Amino acid sequence: MTLAQGRIERRLPIPRLLWIGDWSLRIGLLGFAVIVLAAVFAPLVTAYDPIALSLANGLRPPSFTHWMGTDHLGRDVFTRVVYAARIDLQIGAIGVALPLVIGSIVGLLAGYFGGWVDALVGRVIDVIIAFPFLVLVIAIVAMLGPGLINLYIALTVVSWVLYARIVRAETLALKQREYVLAARNLGFGHLRIMFRHILPNAIAPALVFAMSDFALDVQIGATLSFFGLGAQPPNPEWGLMIAETRSMLLTAPWVVIGPGLAIVVVSLVVSLIGDGLADLVRGLDD
Repeated sequence: MTLAQGRIERRLPIPRLLWIGDWSLRIGLLGFAVIVLAAVFAPLVTAYDPIALSLANGLRPPSFTHWMGTDHLGRDVFTRVVYAARIDLQIGAIGVALPLVIGSIVGLLAGYFGGWVDALVGRVIDVIIAFPFLVLVIAIVAMLGPGLINLYIALTVVSWVLYARIVRAETLALKQREYVLAARNLGFGHLRIMFRHILPNAIAPALVFAMSDFALDVQIGATLSFFGLGAQPPNPEWGLMIAETRSMLLTAPWVVIGPGLAIVVVSLVVSLIGDGLADLVRGLDD
């Protein structure tokens, strides 16, 4: 294998990737695109204000005027679900992006250099994964205080180790490949070998895992908001919406079904993307 082949071993043009991907990948990407567009262009999707109160219209059942009914404060549930997607998708994106970047770099360094670097990173990873994931996230947020910024910090502190382990394992295997050995013999520097020849090929499994991690982060964000540690009122957020109206589940179930269904749909769509990417990566390996 040549150096050029090594650098592009798993790189494919986007149209080609979508064409060879299975149905789950295409459906997942389509569904995710619809959700993102609805969140970005929320004012065009619904004409209601997500935080404006209308007590006279409180707890109205679903109708042509209010597709998902209204909550106890007269706010349109569908509108709040759509606007809440902005916060929940942001939680998923930032909760994945920061740990992915940090963990990939740390794992790359540990796998490439080995020795004391690998030992030090391994001990830090062992300490963090010794604690239950959700418990550690809640503990950090509780210590720092409620809010989205502290939630992002907690997710980054806890999640980067997962990406580091994946990239480290891939790097250990890839650094013995022929094109990497050839790059060393040609006198290429460590940074060039790591970031141009190893990382592009080691990152694929981490990206596949990022899809399931995205869904997990959305669920964690909703969970912490439910307990008052994430998004704060009056901002619309799915977990917070459920927390505010959970006592009305039996009398006005639509106020809970809307945000709960949104969490399920986003998790399903992202899981489909992850399954499709996993199949794609396995196909490229074959």
